[in-house]
Amino acid sequence: MNKWLLYVVSVFMLTLLVGLGACGQATGGDLLQSDEPRETAPDVGDTDLEALVEGNSDFAFDLYQQLRDEEGNLFYSPYSISLALAMTYGGARGETEAQMADALSFSLPQNQLHPAFNALALELESRGEGAEGKDGEGFRLNIVNAIWGQLDYEFLSDFLDLLAVNYGAGLRVLDYINSPEESRITINDWVADQTEGRIEDLIPPGLINAMTRLVLTNAIYFNAAWNYPFEEDMTEDGIFNLLDGGEVTVPMMSQSEHLGYAEGDGYQAVDLPYDGEELSMVILLPDSGQFEAFEAALDAATVAGIIEDIDYREVDLTMPKFEFDSSFSLSQALSALGMPVAFSTSADFSGMTGNRDLYIADVVHKAFVSVDEAGTEAAAATAVVMELTAMPDVVEVSIDRPFIFLIRDIETGTILFVGRTLNPA
Repeated sequence: MNKWLLYVVSVFMLTLLVGLGACGQATGGDLLQSDEPRETAPDVGDTDLEALVEGNSDFAFDLYQQLRDEEGNLFYSPYSISLALAMTYGGARGETEAQMADALSFSLPQNQLHPAFNALALELESRGEGAEGKDGEGFRLNIVNAIWGQLDYEFLSDFLDLLAVNYGAGLRVLDYINSPEESRITINDWVADQTEGRIEDLIPPGLINAMTRLVLTNAIYFNAAWNYPFEEDMTEDGIFNLLDGGEVTVPMMSQSEHLGYAEGDGYQAVDLPYDGEELSMVILLPDSGQFEAFEAALDAATVAGIIEDIDYREVDLTMPKFEFDSSFSLSQALSALGMPVAFSTSADFSGMTGNRDLYIADVVHKAFVSVDEAGTEAAAATAVVMELTAMPDVVEVSIDRPFIFLIRDIETGTILFVGRTLNPA
């Protein structure tokens, strides 16, 4: 089995698709160039890539277990979150570094981890040549990163070079001290632009203030047509059964195709390829009455085993159209996963400035997904907001029933998005 398949869940936030940070396409804030360009041919072996993908998959489902108690539908990009926090991790030292590595399942040392992230991003950037998007335009999988620092606040050149070389992220200068609200709007506008307007107001009012010194952001946008589109005239209203025993009537799409399929104790799985057959949506459908038990046991190894069992056969598929978004403050979830010190005034991010003067005030994430007869549009963004430690610590087959889904890159196994649909209405 290709170990990359273990990375079933990692996708939305910044690794410039064409070296944005290094090329200087500033959309807000003056861009300070690192002397180092992005490395476009990193010397990374298969073993390191497999370790990164496996760790990212573990994190993806560890985070799912933290988020699944949220009410209603759920959608997020573990890949975006991992990327934004990997950039932050580049400046972590001591206990902060150790806790972050454990919580994020980073098994590689820093000098191998960041080139591996770069190599994986470059691999993903190559996807979709000649393929179609859901909207009739070309396939898009755009992944971009940017960092936003306080005017005249000094960051170590080694830290800025690390982000430029491995993440294509240049430092954009804002004035949080005198213009916190304008700075927040600038970052949010950049995110909206990178996600074709699907992620707006990523950073909520009040999170950026005069104590903010650095914001690290990632954005990802995905737009792909199905390899086997559903016929619109086959879509009819149908019943979707809710967890509480109720029912809703929603538009249900139907098709009969040769699709990837697996079944096991308590579930069915269907693999729907996108145009070009380089990425797919895997739908995990627990048996009736088994959703809670299946969800509680879900982890990267389980998903990898299911994907390994997928075989192709004729499938009569009925599934709902759906569209929704999710937003999270991730500080409590990440603290529960084992990195509380990063959110405290005891944090050590001296690799950024040479001093232990910064901590993570919050990690915010937003994601959007739309699935219809033509294909899938998905977007996500993550922001890591860092403040001076002088601030007090702030911790803030017939798919007619609830299901879990993810969007993956087939060759590497990278999980770009993970979600669940409890009520498509």
